[in-house]
Amino acid sequence: MLDDHAKTSATPLQIATHMRDLEAQIKTCQLCRLAKTRTNAVPGEGNFRAEVMFIGEGPGYHEDKQGRPFVGAAGQFLNELLAIAGLSRETCFIANVVKCRPPNNRDPLPDEIAACAPYLEQQIALIKPKVIVTLGRYSMSKFFPGERISQIHGTARVVDGLLCVAMYHPAAGLHQASLADVIRSDFRKLPVFIEQARKMLAPPPEVVEERVVEAEAAREFVVHDVETAAVLEPLPTPEPPVVVQEASAVYNIEDTIPDAPAAVEPSDVPPTARAAPKPKKAARKKEEYTQLSFLDM
Repeated sequence: MLDDHAKTSATPLQIATHMRDLEAQIKTCQLCRLAKTRTNAVPGEGNFRAEVMFIGEGPGYHEDKQGRPFVGAAGQFLNELLAIAGLSRETCFIANVVKCRPPNNRDPLPDEIAACAPYLEQQIALIKPKVIVTLGRYSMSKFFPGERISQIHGTARVVDGLLCVAMYHPAAGLHQASLADVIRSDFRKLPVFIEQARKMLAPPPEVVEERVVEAEAAREFVVHDVETAAVLEPLPTPEPPVVVQEASAVYNIEDTIPDAPAAVEPSDVPPTARAAPKPKKAARKKEEYTQLSFLDM
């Protein structure tokens, strides 16, 4: 939850401190199954006071290895697109909907997105961008629910006081050459959108805080839901190795079996010598272990 500094007029130093604390939480997060397969979490990077924030879908192979967003082939194309819009990595902030790479670059699952949502909302609240650019359908659906990227790419909408622009993911231009020029054309519109956003009033702190609170509530519902309990499933504790002592010599197995002792009748054993029955062990008790709907403004 954000404190008063993050809600209102935090200084650049305070914002940087909050962002570093948030990055540390993300890098050690264990709230979803992606934590078990990641190499590095990818919090995001860029200017903490950026006017424009880009939100992708999730880290890929190279991002997982380096812990940085958009450093693979799609990242190289994004650098070109930023230059077209008169921006750079130093002047904007780049993040993803999920902070850890889904195995084999599969699509992120709804509970994984929900587990990560508070991190993204807190980043938005701290940075206070004037424009949010969604890259791909998963980030688009967060701000444009029910829409199709093929129909609304290159268009903007005001969501909770933020001007949100829907864009194709840069990787789409690499997989479909016909889309590359479409994406370049969409990015040429960004300077106009940024100028429009500068004339808008900033969203009130209450709206920003409400988004964070709703994201945190949705996360709690997911990580404690029975059907998604695997999100919090603890890693199995490895059993201790069995140590087998090697024999120093080889024996005939018959020579190693001692003669059986003579049977002793219970009546011949003194009462004090009789073994007391072992107490039964008590049975161990098992350890018990919106999408936000935004109003168009």
